[in-house]
Amino acid sequence: MSNIISVGQFNKYIHDILLAEEILYNIEIYGEVSGIKLTNGVIYFSIKDSDAVLNCVKFGVKETDYLPKEGESVLVRGTPNYYIKGGRFSFNVNKISPYGVGILYQRFLELKSKLERLGLFDEKKKKPLPKSIKRIGVVTSETGAVIHDIIDISYRRNPTLDIVIYPAKVQGVGAEETIIAGIKAFQETDVDVIIIARGGGSIEDLSCFNEEELALAIASSAKPIISAVGHEIDFTIADFVADLRAPTPSAAAELVSVDLLGLKTKLQSCLSSLLRLASTTYDASTKDINNLVYKLFTNVTSLYRDKYQRLVLLCNNLQHSCIAILNSKTKMLEILSQKLDGSNPDKILKMGYAMLLTKDNKLVKSCGEVNIGDKIKAKITDGMLVCELNKKETANDGNNF
Repeated sequence: MSNIISVGQFNKYIHDILLAEEILYNIEIYGEVSGIKLTNGVIYFSIKDSDAVLNCVKFGVKETDYLPKEGESVLVRGTPNYYIKGGRFSFNVNKISPYGVGILYQRFLELKSKLERLGLFDEKKKKPLPKSIKRIGVVTSETGAVIHDIIDISYRRNPTLDIVIYPAKVQGVGAEETIIAGIKAFQETDVDVIIIARGGGSIEDLSCFNEEELALAIASSAKPIISAVGHEIDFTIADFVADLRAPTPSAAAELVSVDLLGLKTKLQSCLSSLLRLASTTYDASTKDINNLVYKLFTNVTSLYRDKYQRLVLLCNNLQHSCIAILNSKTKMLEILSQKLDGSNPDKILKMGYAMLLTKDNKLVKSCGEVNIGDKIKAKITDGMLVCELNKKETANDGNNF
């Protein structure tokens, strides 16, 4: 019975064996981080490879210490330890540092290389954006700042745009499936362009945009697709496959919306420049004519008085003709400017008109597009009125409009 020992004796024996192995002091081990947790200055995590998992702990973590992320490859230095009371083995870490390229980033590079060989990044295959964009399909989360930024910027630049949202997961398990479903759904609609958008994040947060299935869905889309994923410094596989990459979701909204106010300002500036040029040309021409007349008068007045008088008459006629042409063109420019100003949506709203929108921000063009009890929005010059429809009267009802 001499081989019977207590639990404490056994655990101490294992503990002492580890302490006696000096070769295990301050050794370095590399692996992929998993299950990381930081509590009260202590970081608990595991490192793993395809063969095994090693539980690790690091005490006294400081704000300046390197903190690994899930999926990163790291090199840990420390000493193994066996806790006698708990009967648990762990690796006590005193230093953590990055090791090589992380698994996710390595997969990103491998997929990028594969798709590039298949020609999915070829600029010749990119579809151009339509010259006239009236309806935009947006695949993104229906909550958060991204969709609000896209709507606000698009409507501020061009309030006539129609924006259709396909709510999708943009992070986590199954996110890529919902994004692919959104792309496919918009193939059957009349949207002119599709925007895939989400805010910035780590490589783990953006991992769904680095999936091969999503890349193939983007490449096979009949509609042009703009990738607006993350911040300007973030790049995903979706960015490389898409027909156009926007550095941010806000930038994507600017790409698909024509700045009507800016166009009006440019046109007014062009009209002003044309008027100034016409006035300058007229003044210069008048001065040249007067100088010519004076020289002719000085040289030939004594011999060719009748010719001189004829020349003065012709010059006066020429001057009147120039003035008439200039006045006609100036009036035409004023008429065009008034027509342009009359088409200003903001001015139309100020006259008492309102733009009716459904609760999904779709423009209401006929009575058939809304039903009794629907919530509708009336956009007026200084805000938005939310109303409930309790009656419809059409032109066929015999009412006077």
